[in-house]
Formats: sequence, C-alpha cells, structure tokens
Amino acid sequence: MTYFHRTLLASALTVSLASSTIYAHQSCDVDLSASFTINPNAIEFLHDEGENDGEMRSLYKIIQGEKLIIAKQSIALTDTQQALLRKYDEKIRQLVPQVKSVAIEGVDLAVEGVNLAFNALLGEGNSVAADLTQELTKIRAQIVANLSIEDGIYVGVDGLASEELLGKDFEQRIESVVEKAVLNSMGSILIALGQRMVAAEGEQQSFVTRLENFSDTIEQEMTARVAKIEQKALALCLSIAEVDALEEQLKDEIKLLAHINVFTVTVAHDKDEHHASAK
Repeated sequence: MTYFHRTLLASALTVSLASSTIYAHQSCDVDLSASFTINPNAIEFLHDEGENDGEMRSLYKIIQGEKLIIAKQSIALTDTQQALLRKYDEKIRQLVPQVKSVAIEGVDLAVEGVNLAFNALLGEGNSVAADLTQELTKIRAQIVANLSIEDGIYVGVDGLASEELLGKDFEQRIESVVEKAVLNSMGSILIALGQRMVAAEGEQQSFVTRLENFSDTIEQEMTARVAKIEQKALALCLSIAEVDALEEQLKDEIKLLAHINVFTVTVAHDKDEHHASAK
C-alpha cells in the first residue's frame, strides 16, 4: 500500500513543471520570476510587491496581441516590434491546451492507478476505488475550470504547482483523499488480505510473494503510463523554451522591457553538466 500511495501522489504531481525530470534522460526546468494572467483580450505580467500584503504591480500588458502597455502608457512600436509582440502573445496562448493536457492526464493517471490497485485487491465495484475516483474527478474538474482562457487564467510564480491552478494545498488534498478512503475501508481491505492469505496457504507461492507480484504489476503498468505523460511534459517545456527565446528578442528590441525577465528555461541532456538555456 505504501508503494501505491507514493505512486498516486507522483502521478498527480506530474503536473508541476517547477523542476521536471523528463523521459529519455532529459530534464527541463521552468522558472517564473513573475505571475501572469491570460484572458481573451489580454496577457498581463505582474510582480508581487510582497511588503504590501500581496499587492500586485503590472510589469506590462499585451492587448489583443497588438498593443503594449507599460506603466499605464501605450508604447509606440515599429513593424518589427509589432510582429514580434504578436508572435510572443500567440506562443503564450498556444501553451494553454498543452498545459491542460498534461495537467488533466496527470490526474487521469492517478484515477487509473486507484482503480488498477484497489480493483485488483478488493474486486470490481469496491467502495475505495469509487470514493477515490469521485474525489479525484472533482479535482480534475477544478483544473479544467482553472485553465479556461474564456474565464481567465492566473499563473503564479510556482507555475503549474500554484494554488490558483490546482487549488489550495493540492498535494495535501490528494493525500487526505487517499488516507480517508483507505481508513474508511480498512475492514474490507483486511478481509481481502485475509482471504488471499488463506488462498495462498499450502501453495508453493507464499502470500508475501503474491503481494510483491501484485505491487510489481501495478508498478509496471503505471510506469508505462507515466512515460507517455513525461513525453508530453517535455514537449510542453520545450514550447515554453520557445516563449523564453521570444521574450529575449523582445527585450533586445524594446528597451523598456530590457530589465524584465519572466521566463527562464533550462534543458539538460543525459548526465552532462552542460545546460542549454535561452539566457
């Protein structure tokens, strides 16, 4: 059960890109120095003043992919700057469906793990898997709602791990859901374990060995599923790296943005110490 609990948490938390170890011996880190909002009309980058009880200061705002606002002033742009700003806006917006896909599949993976583990242990239709699936489905729905451009998206400096996207105390909520369901169904679990022990009695394969095989089977099943999500997470991270590169071009072209750096992406390959970054 310890392995399952750890796997469920790891699966659900693959939605965090703060520091992601990626499939095929690659890692991709995304660091945000500012928050930002996305809605149908604008993208705005915000700095937390901290000392003013979380008050946010606008760094700059892009309206309809065409207009740049800095310090409440509209900035005149050349054709080259305008084209670059439009591409930057488009690239950021294109991240949203990728982010949603990775986030939702992370929770779906947790749901699959729940059903795979408890259905094998307690049989189809058990209350543990049903309760966990119901709670995880609520979390999934919240993530979908929080990643709607139409309703407005807020991304904090913690990226996908921010409370604004996942809800407050996301990891603790997942843990609480698992622990509550397991405790409420402890009697059923113990009965199932007892039945397996009785069934194993007198056979060459001991109950302990069967339980280990059960754990190994789940691990293999979940590992294959995790690999697919990790590949998508890598693609997402590389897309964010493209946004990072465009940000650098904007800083070079528009001097008022030269001191503002929101995105920093670092991609490492294999075990090399060399890190590729847009900075």
